[in-house]
Amino acid sequence: MMPYLTSEFGNSSSIHTFGQKAKMAVDRARHQVAALLNATRPNEIVFTSGGTESNNLAIRGLFQANTKHGNHIILSAIEHPAVESVCEDLQKRGAELTVLPVYENGIVRIEDVRNAIRDDTLLITVMAANNEIGTLQPIAAIGQLVREIRLTGKKIWFHTDAVQAVGKVPINVEEIGCDLLSFSAHKINGPKGVGGLYIRRGVRLHPQNIGGRQERGTRAGTENVAGIVGLGFAAELAGSKLTELATRVRSIRDRIENGILEAIPDAITNGDRRERVPNIANISFRLVEGEALLIALDMQGIAVSTGSACSSGSLEPSPVIRALGYGDDLARGAIRFSLGRQNTADEIDKLLAVLPDTVAKLRSLQPQN
Repeated sequence: MMPYLTSEFGNSSSIHTFGQKAKMAVDRARHQVAALLNATRPNEIVFTSGGTESNNLAIRGLFQANTKHGNHIILSAIEHPAVESVCEDLQKRGAELTVLPVYENGIVRIEDVRNAIRDDTLLITVMAANNEIGTLQPIAAIGQLVREIRLTGKKIWFHTDAVQAVGKVPINVEEIGCDLLSFSAHKINGPKGVGGLYIRRGVRLHPQNIGGRQERGTRAGTENVAGIVGLGFAAELAGSKLTELATRVRSIRDRIENGILEAIPDAITNGDRRERVPNIANISFRLVEGEALLIALDMQGIAVSTGSACSSGSLEPSPVIRALGYGDDLARGAIRFSLGRQNTADEIDKLLAVLPDTVAKLRSLQPQN
């Protein structure tokens, strides 16, 4: 990224030499991202400021451009706030929503999706992997269902928020059959503040940023060349490291989970333990406030989370854990352990050494009934 933050300062929309050098860098990144997503046409990749903007562009843009085909949107009960909030906002503007349950394993059932489809259904938006519990949704089956419905002549589209899945598990937009797919650079070790949206050829969206012809008129605004270059290179690295992530990181995650469950009573894993990304473990601790545990671990140099970073600071129990059918006590006591290939054995040893005593101390501070 450094040349595009220093000496290569051209605007990629300019036709002079400086601008064309920047454009070549952006185009190279578009090909790198397309390769990671197995997209056959790189021009189906539109760069944005991140997953939130991509979700807004996909959902709001599709709704505004295609209202003549319906106003019904189907989503899951555990969508990221960047999807859920957009759908709720559109509901105030005439959209009708159906929210699908996920049951105790945290996974949508394809029969529920099929049964929710109506004559006025315009869009199905179901995330590829959940950001808190990591469960993988049956997006390929949903894509196949949408294709079957289209054969009847009905207009219907499928969007998936794949921010947590891209770079963690193989993603092939052709096999999935999705029309729109959101992704973000910082989830694959790229820079923050840049991401993108896969838009299948022929899908009409109403631009949410207007005022320029950048990104083929879909997203106005001068491209963040350095950020896009970083995203492209991160995508290339992620594609080359998928096998390593699926083996090494999964083994680290399983070691953490097994160690916690053996050492700490009343600890419960959240979501399906098989159908999930390899880098997330989510565990609820009874009689423990998740925020208190987060702070206690942070003081010992261990960074965990209690849910979506976009919802940090909220005192409400995790809606994702509640959607599994659990009560507020387990929802408030849920901790997400996010892992990467940079994590070391010493870090895992430290976590497993300090966590049992930390949980026990916090439990001892709870008022006795």
